[in-house]
Amino acid sequence: MSAIPSRKREHVELSLGTSALYQDKTNGFEFWDFEHVALPELDFDEIDTSTEFLGKRLAFPLVVTGMTGGYADAGRINVALAEACEQARVALGVGSQRQMLLSDEHVATFRVVRDHAPGIPVLANIGGAEVARMRNADDALRLVDCIGADALAVHLNPLQEFLQPEGNPQFRGVLAGISMLVRALPVPVVVKEVGAGITAAVARRLHDAGVRIIDVSGAGGTSWARIEAMRRAAHLPTVSSAFLEWGVPTAEALRDVHAAGLEGTWLIASGGIVDGVMIAKAVAMGATLAGAARPVLAALDAGGPEGLAALFASWKNDVQGVMFLTGAATVAELATRPLRRSIHTSGQPS
Repeated sequence: MSAIPSRKREHVELSLGTSALYQDKTNGFEFWDFEHVALPELDFDEIDTSTEFLGKRLAFPLVVTGMTGGYADAGRINVALAEACEQARVALGVGSQRQMLLSDEHVATFRVVRDHAPGIPVLANIGGAEVARMRNADDALRLVDCIGADALAVHLNPLQEFLQPEGNPQFRGVLAGISMLVRALPVPVVVKEVGAGITAAVARRLHDAGVRIIDVSGAGGTSWARIEAMRRAAHLPTVSSAFLEWGVPTAEALRDVHAAGLEGTWLIASGGIVDGVMIAKAVAMGATLAGAARPVLAALDAGGPEGLAALFASWKNDVQGVMFLTGAATVAELATRPLRRSIHTSGQPS
C-alpha cells in the first residue's frame, strides 16, 4: 500500500519530461486538414463553442483526463485543476482511485475536486485490473460517491501493467466486471485506454457490455510504456524497444471506432492533444469531446493557475477559429465539416 503514493508521485514528475512522450509516433491529426470556407457567412462573436456532457454545459468540447490523487501533494494539484476547470467550464477526471480501496489516508486529495468544482462534470477513476476482481459494485460506488462524480472512468492499461515494476497484468474478467458496473452503478461508465488506443473490435465488445462512452486514448502523446521503462529496476528483465512506441495513433483509433457505427455511443479522443485545432479535428472525426492531461499539467507546472487559464482560453479560441473558418456556428455543425488528407505531410496513412 505504501508504494502507491510514491508511484503516483513519480508518474506525475516523469510525465512532465519530454522523454515520456512518443518519440517516433504521432497522434495522426496532422495528416488531416479542414476544408477552408472563404465565405463562412457568420460573425466570429456569434459562434457557440459550447456542448453538453453528462447533463452539464461545457464552454467547449474538452475533458481534462484523469491524472493524479492519492499522495500528499496531489491535493494541491487537484485543487488548482478543479478551480481552473470550473472557471473555464471544462470537464475533469481524477487519477486512479485504487489507493482509496486500500487506505483512507489520502482521500482528501480526491475529494477536493468536487469541493472546488461544483458545476462541471467530474469523473471518478479505477483500473480495469481492479474491476476484474470486484464481485459487486460497492467499492466502485464508494469511489463515485466520495467525489460526487458524474461518471466512473475505468482505465484499460495492459501495456503499462506489463511494463510497470509493480504491475498487475491480470486482465481476465475485466469485461465482465465492466458489464456488472454498467448495470449496477447509478452513473455512466466511461471506458478509456491510457495512450495505446482502443480499436473498433474492442469498442464493439464494450458496446455489447453496455458501455456508451468510450475514450479511444490513442498513441502520440504521453507514452506510459516509456515512463514505466524509466522506472524499471536494473534486475528486472529488459524489454524490446518496440514496446516504447506500441499503440494505435489517436486519429486512427477514433476514425476506426467512429466508422463502426456503435449506436448511442459517445466518443472521447485523447492522446497527444496539444491545441484547439486538434480538438476541432477530433469533433469532426466523430468525437463528442477531446481529452488532454500532460499539456494541462505542464501549463500548471510552468505558469500556475494563470498559465492554466491561459491554456484553456487559447484552446477555446482555436476551436472558435476553426469553426469560423469552416462556417460552423455550433459544435453540432462542426461535427459535419469534412476533413481532407493533408497534401503537405509525408508518410500519410493509407
